[in-house]
Amino acid sequence: MRWAGGPLLVLLWAYTSRATGLHIPFEVEQPPTIIDHTAGPIIALPLDNTLTVRCEARGNPPPEYRWVKDGQELNLPNIPTVKTDNRNGTFMFHNKHFAQFRGKYRCFAFNKLGTAMTEEIEIIVPTSPKFPKEVLDTIVVKEGEPITLNCNPPDGVAPRQLYWMTVDLQHIEQDERVSMGTNGNLYFSYALPKDSRKDYSCFAAFTKIRIIVHKTPMSVKVERLNPENNSSESDHSTLPVRAPSLLLPSGVQSTKVLLKGQDLQLECIPGGYPIPSVTWMKMGETLTDRIILDSFQKKLTIPAMDEKDQGTYMCTVENSAGKAVHYFYVTVEEPPAWLTEPPQSQLTVIGSEVRIECSVTGKPTPAITWRKNGEIFRDDRVNNRQVVDDTVMLHKAGPEDSGVYQCEASNQHGSVLANINVLVMDMAPLMLTKDYREYAVIEGGDIIMNCSVFSSPPSSISWTKEGTVIEGERFHVLENGQFLKIIGTEKGDSGIYGCTASNTEGMSSLTALLDVKDPTKIVAPPQDVQIISGTLAQLMCRTEYDRSLQDTFEVIWRKDGQEIVHSPEESSRHIREGDQLQIMNVNLSDQGMYTCIARTSLDEDNATAFLTVLDVPDAPMSLKISDQDSRKVTLSWTPGSDHNSTVTEFVVEYEESHWEPGRWKELQKVAGNQATAELFLHGDLNYQFRVYAVNAIGPGPPSEATERLKTPPAAPDRSPENIRIHGHLPHEMDISWDPLLPTEYNGPGLEYKVSYRKLEVEDKWQEHLVTRPSFIVRNTSTFAPYEIKIQSRNSLGWGPEPKPVTGYSGEDVPTAAPRNVAVEVINTTFLRVSWSPVLPATVRGHLGGYNIYWKRIRSFLSPDDVLEESDSMSFPGKRTHAIVPGFEPFSEYRLTVNVFNKKGKGPKSDPVTFNTPEGVPGTVPKLFASNIREDSVLLEWVPPPVTNGILTGYFLQYHRLNETSLEVIDSFELNITSPDATQVQLGGLVGGSPFRFDLSACTQAGCGPPQAQEYRTVVAAGVGRSEAGIATQRWFIGTLCAVALLTLVAVIVCFVTKNKGGKYAVKEKEDLFPDAESRGMNDDTYEYSDSDEKPLKGARDDTVWDSVSRDSLVDYAEEKGEFDEDGSFIGEYAGPRSRDSVSEPSEPSAVAE
Repeated sequence: MRWAGGPLLVLLWAYTSRATGLHIPFEVEQPPTIIDHTAGPIIALPLDNTLTVRCEARGNPPPEYRWVKDGQELNLPNIPTVKTDNRNGTFMFHNKHFAQFRGKYRCFAFNKLGTAMTEEIEIIVPTSPKFPKEVLDTIVVKEGEPITLNCNPPDGVAPRQLYWMTVDLQHIEQDERVSMGTNGNLYFSYALPKDSRKDYSCFAAFTKIRIIVHKTPMSVKVERLNPENNSSESDHSTLPVRAPSLLLPSGVQSTKVLLKGQDLQLECIPGGYPIPSVTWMKMGETLTDRIILDSFQKKLTIPAMDEKDQGTYMCTVENSAGKAVHYFYVTVEEPPAWLTEPPQSQLTVIGSEVRIECSVTGKPTPAITWRKNGEIFRDDRVNNRQVVDDTVMLHKAGPEDSGVYQCEASNQHGSVLANINVLVMDMAPLMLTKDYREYAVIEGGDIIMNCSVFSSPPSSISWTKEGTVIEGERFHVLENGQFLKIIGTEKGDSGIYGCTASNTEGMSSLTALLDVKDPTKIVAPPQDVQIISGTLAQLMCRTEYDRSLQDTFEVIWRKDGQEIVHSPEESSRHIREGDQLQIMNVNLSDQGMYTCIARTSLDEDNATAFLTVLDVPDAPMSLKISDQDSRKVTLSWTPGSDHNSTVTEFVVEYEESHWEPGRWKELQKVAGNQATAELFLHGDLNYQFRVYAVNAIGPGPPSEATERLKTPPAAPDRSPENIRIHGHLPHEMDISWDPLLPTEYNGPGLEYKVSYRKLEVEDKWQEHLVTRPSFIVRNTSTFAPYEIKIQSRNSLGWGPEPKPVTGYSGEDVPTAAPRNVAVEVINTTFLRVSWSPVLPATVRGHLGGYNIYWKRIRSFLSPDDVLEESDSMSFPGKRTHAIVPGFEPFSEYRLTVNVFNKKGKGPKSDPVTFNTPEGVPGTVPKLFASNIREDSVLLEWVPPPVTNGILTGYFLQYHRLNETSLEVIDSFELNITSPDATQVQLGGLVGGSPFRFDLSACTQAGCGPPQAQEYRTVVAAGVGRSEAGIATQRWFIGTLCAVALLTLVAVIVCFVTKNKGGKYAVKEKEDLFPDAESRGMNDDTYEYSDSDEKPLKGARDDTVWDSVSRDSLVDYAEEKGEFDEDGSFIGEYAGPRSRDSVSEPSEPSAVAE
C-alpha cells in the first residue's frame, strides 16, 4: 500500500497544491499570510470617538508590519491619541485626528521569506453637508405653464433623504401634477394660482450622521390668465391646451452606466396641459417582467441589473396637443472579480515549473499588476521569469523564487488583490499528527486515523497493524495515505497501528492506538403513559454502556425537542433519580413527546415515549338558548377539550335572581356525546344557565353564564307530595305536606286547597284554602279513616288534580285487655305465653303490640322468703303468643298481658300464676385432692352455690390417662347419694399414674356441668412400675413394705454420709435392687436434700400434670400441716415439682432424691 513516485509525482503535487490550496504547518518556516484586515473604504463619522484599522498576518518567523499612505511610508506619531498593537499591524486614532488620517493606505507584513500586502484601504472623512447661502429671485410664471424648483442638495454620508416642505414644516402635497425627481427637484406639470407661495424649501436628511439641512426658501408667483377671477381655485377648463415637454430629463437622449447588481431608475417627468401620459418601451425588445412603475408611471425601476438588461429605453409623454420622447442608453459594467477563485499558494520541489494564473473578469477589462513581496514583478526571460498578461511562469524554480507574489486586477470600478505564497524547497517527511495518539470507536462504527505528513517532494505512506501490512475490504487508505478509514469496526480491530512516510529526503513514522468500545444501548426504554393531572409521572430509561466511557456518559431528557434542564432547586418539578425521570405535580403543559438520550463521547442511543396528561374537561363554550318565548327551551354549547379522557356527561346548572340569587343548582344531566339539552323551566323566574363537563378524572370548570332568560308566569306544574297525617289528640287530625319550592310557584299568590272526607262514609269533600304547608282538622272521631288531597294554585290557576291519600284521625289508649291468657312451661327458664287478641275497635289506634309482665313471688328453696323480682318484655305487631326467656328454676311466678298503641298501654289481663320446675345445679366451684397415696386419693369439694333445686347427691367419673398422649385408658363412675357429702376416698388406683376426676352436683332434674381436676398417684421409693394389674396383688403390697423399710435404712445411711460431705449414688444400689425395672435408673446420680421437710422432685415433667398436682398438693399441705409417717414418705415422691426427669416411652419411671 505504497504511493508510487517518479516525475509524475512532482507535476501531480504542484497541480494538487494549486487546485486545493496550500496548508503549511506552522512548524515549517514560511512567508506571511494576511489573515485579517479592515476592508475599505472606511467612513470616519463625526459621532465616532475612535477609528481602528486592522492588519494581522501569520508566518514563521513572525511577521513585522509597515504602512504606506498615499504611496508614502507612514510613520505614526508617538502620541497618546494614536495607539498601535505590538502583536500585529493594527493602529487606532482619536477623532481629533480624523482629518489628518484621510487618505489611501496599504499594510505590508514581512519576514525573511517574503512580504504580504493588503488591497488599498481608503479612509474617508466627510465634511458636514450644507446648502449654500443664496439670494433667490421670485419665480414668476403664467397660469398653465410648467415650473421647476431646483434643490441641488449637498453630498454627504449615505443614505440621504430629500423632501419639500414649507417653513412651518408642512409637506408640499404631491400628486400626478406635482412630483419630486430623484435628483431632488420639484416639478409642476402646469401652474395653478394656488401654487403661489414664498416658502418652498428643499430638505436633505442624513440619518447616519443625524443631520438635516434645508435650502433657502424660494418664492413662486403664478399670474392668472383671467385677472378678474380672484378665486384661489382656478377652473381648469379655462386653461389653454399646452403641448407636452420633458421637465426631466432634458434633451432627447442620455446615457446611464450602472454596475452589475445595482437598481436602474429612469425618470420622465412631463410638463403640459392636460397632464401628459407616460409610456415606456425597450428598443428592439420587450420590457422585462421585473420592471416596477410608480409615481404615476413617471419612474421605471429594474432591480439587480444584469448584462441582458442593458440597451436603449424610450419614454413617451403624450396629450391631446402632441407628444415628446427621450432615449436612455443603458450600459451595465462590473468591477473586477475572480473568475473562479483567487490563485492559490503553492509548494513545489527545486527545479520544477511554477505557473501562477490570475483569472479575473470585469467591465471594462481589468488591468493586472504583478508584484513579488510588494515590489513590481516584471518579465525576466534571462532568469527564466516570464510574465504574460494574467500568468506568471517560473522555469526551473529554485529556493530564491520562494516568496509572496501579488496579483492585483483593477478598473475604474474597483480592484481585487491576491497574495500567493510560493515555496520552492526539498524537505524530509515531517509528522504533523501526534505520536501514540489514542482513537476510540464504537463497535460497528467507522473510524479514521490520521497520519498527516508535510514533505517536499510528497511522501509515500504505508499503514501496518502490529507489524503486519493492513489488508481487507474494510480498510481504506485515503488522501495518499494520510488517513486510514476502517468501516464497520470489530472488537478484533483494537490494537497498535503504525504509519510510515518516506521521500527522497528521508523517512518518518508514528504509532496510533485503537480501542473498539461496546455500544451505548437503551435496554429498557420509556413507555407511553397516561397520567392524571396533579399526580407523579415516572419515565424509565435503563441503559448499558462501555464502562471505560463512564466519565463522559450522561443521560439527557428532552420534551418535544427541548432539553429538560436538571435543576437542584426544590421548586423544580423535574427530578432525575437513577434510570428514572420523575415529573412532580403533572399539568397539561407536561404532555408531549419525551426523548431519553443516552450518550458518551463516542455514540448515543435514544428512545421516545408519549406522555398523555389526563385532566378534567375544559369549560364548554358558546352557550346558546333557542325558543326563548316558551318555558321549554333548548340549550346548546360547544364542548371544550376533554384532555384525553372522554366526557361522560354534561351537567346543566341554573341560577335565578328572585328567590336565591347567586346560588347555582343542578337542572339536568345529558350524555357526554350530546351538546344540547331540552330544558323544562318554571314560570315567572329570571334564569341564567351554565354547563360543565364530567369525565373519568372529575368535573371540569363551568362555562360562562348565559344571558338572563325571563320565563312567563303560569299555574303550578304540580301539587304537594309526601302528605303526612298524624293524630296527636284523640279528636284531631294533623295534616302536613312538603310545600312547593319557591322556584315552583310559577307565579304570585301561591296557596293550597286542603280537601278531606271520611272514608266510605261521606261523599262531600270539606275544603279549606291555606298558605302554610299544614292544617288541623278538629272534632273528628277517634281513629277514623279519612281521604285527604292537597292541590296547589296561584293567581294564574290551579295545579294538576291530586290523587287522594288515606289517613286516620287521632288515637286514644286501648280499652280492653287480652283474654284467655295461658302459660306453657317449656323448660326451667323458657315459657310459651298465649292469649286471645283484643277487638280492633278497642285498640283505638294502630296496634303497636303486646307487653308481657311477670313477677317472681318466691323460690321453693326458701319458701318463707318474700321476693319482689319483676320484669317485662314487649312483642310488636299483631300476635297471639310469644316465647319468653329469663326465668329462674324451682320458683313461683305471676304473669299478665296488655295491648299498646302509639298513644299508650291498655289494661292488663287477669294474672296467671305458675311454677317453674327444678333445674340442674351449677358447677362445683372447687375440687381438690389430698392424702394422695400409691393406690388411693381423698377428693374434697365445695357444694355449688346455685342448686336450681334440691340436691340429691353427686356423680363422680375418674379416668386413668396415658402417660404421653393423655388419652383415657380406663374409666370409672361413682354415684354419691348423700347431698351433704363434701369428700370421698377413692382406692384401688394404679400407682404413679395420672388421673382426671370429673365431679357434678345433681338434682331430680339431672346433674350439672362437671368440675374437672387431674392428679398423679405416687410410687414407693425404689419400686418400679409394672402393668396396671400388678399393683393390686397382695404379695406385691408385702414386697412394697419390705422395700420401704430398706429404703428407710438407705436414707439414714445417706443422711449420715451427707453430714460428712459425701454423696450417695444410685448407681451403687444395683446390688440392693437387682430387678430389671430398677436398672433404668443407674445412669443418673441424684443428690439428697439436707432438709427433711423439703419435698422431693417427681420424675415426669408434664405441663398439665404439673399444674394440677402442684395446686392440689400445696392446698393439701396447707390444710394438713404435715404428713403421717407413711403418708409423708409417699407424698414426697408424688410431689408436682420436678428438677430432673427420666422418661422412657415403654417403661414406668421412678424418682429418688
